[in-house]
Amino acid sequence: MRVNIFSQSSSEIKAVVMKAYPAFRHRQLMHWLYVKQVYNPEEMTDLPIDFKVFITQQYSFSLPLIDKEDKADDGSIKYRLLLEDGAKIEMVMIPDQDKKNTLCVSSQVGCARSCSFCATGRLGLRRNLETHEIVGQIMLALAQSPLPRVTNIVFMGMGEPLDNLPTVLKTLTIIQAHDTIAFSPRRTTVSTCGVIPGIIALADSGVKCKLAVSLNSAIDEIRSTLMPINRTYPLISLKNALVYYLSRSSFRVTFEYILIPDVNMSAADIKALRKFAGDLSCKINFIPYNPVPQLPYRKPEKLEIEKFMTAAQSINQAITLRRSRGSDVSGACGQLAGS
Repeated sequence: MRVNIFSQSSSEIKAVVMKAYPAFRHRQLMHWLYVKQVYNPEEMTDLPIDFKVFITQQYSFSLPLIDKEDKADDGSIKYRLLLEDGAKIEMVMIPDQDKKNTLCVSSQVGCARSCSFCATGRLGLRRNLETHEIVGQIMLALAQSPLPRVTNIVFMGMGEPLDNLPTVLKTLTIIQAHDTIAFSPRRTTVSTCGVIPGIIALADSGVKCKLAVSLNSAIDEIRSTLMPINRTYPLISLKNALVYYLSRSSFRVTFEYILIPDVNMSAADIKALRKFAGDLSCKINFIPYNPVPQLPYRKPEKLEIEKFMTAAQSINQAITLRRSRGSDVSGACGQLAGS
């Protein structure tokens, strides 16, 4: 049975090719796929016919199909992708003044974690994505993106990446290889809502990437209301896991903190955050809430944000107010739902 070639590492492909052909054929194939971005063997002009027949018998070369494309006023582009089983996911391309082009990829169809502010969580978990479906998003984005090419990849789309960790790790291994796209770990971020076993496993994996944690409150009662995972893995457990992760990683942790009026923007919230994060190697991104239909929260007003950010200066960490991108096409943080 054929396997999708984008589910295979370079070494796995090489082992198959070298059963019947010399090593340089493997190098040619990888160059066509990941440098020239040609995915039809018939168009790989310097490969002999018998080798084309061989790799076609071994592999399929299909990518997700772009089913819908929505361009936001700020230049962000949300792509709805159709998978082979009919499932739909979304990825978002986020350009930034011709200097940075960030790709936000999905790791699951839906999500099991049910965060109360998130559109994806309302879908429930339908299934994990396969390796080729995640790598396929990246290959599509490389082909679609204007200059500059994709400069950063964030696993912050649909799904909880650490609930699909083996697949995410293999994806990272594939895209970081020197004979694929050699994507820098420094420019790759995996996000989590706080899956403790996944954080530990990521730390122990040896695969390099940055880690972002969706925190949203440093008060257990509030965080448990927003994020049911906190009932299983409360803040003390999360902090202990992050201390362990930081002992194994050269990158600091990023906390994502969605600003929701009347929920997590009080002086007590800032005090708790200062206590939780003050002694960790981290930075904190504050993100104004992006409205989702049928959810009870509202977007903070400008004055509410300014007041909060002034008070947040007391936190002894690097803090940033991150403006949401793509919200007018439901492509911003917490809005992805495959629609």
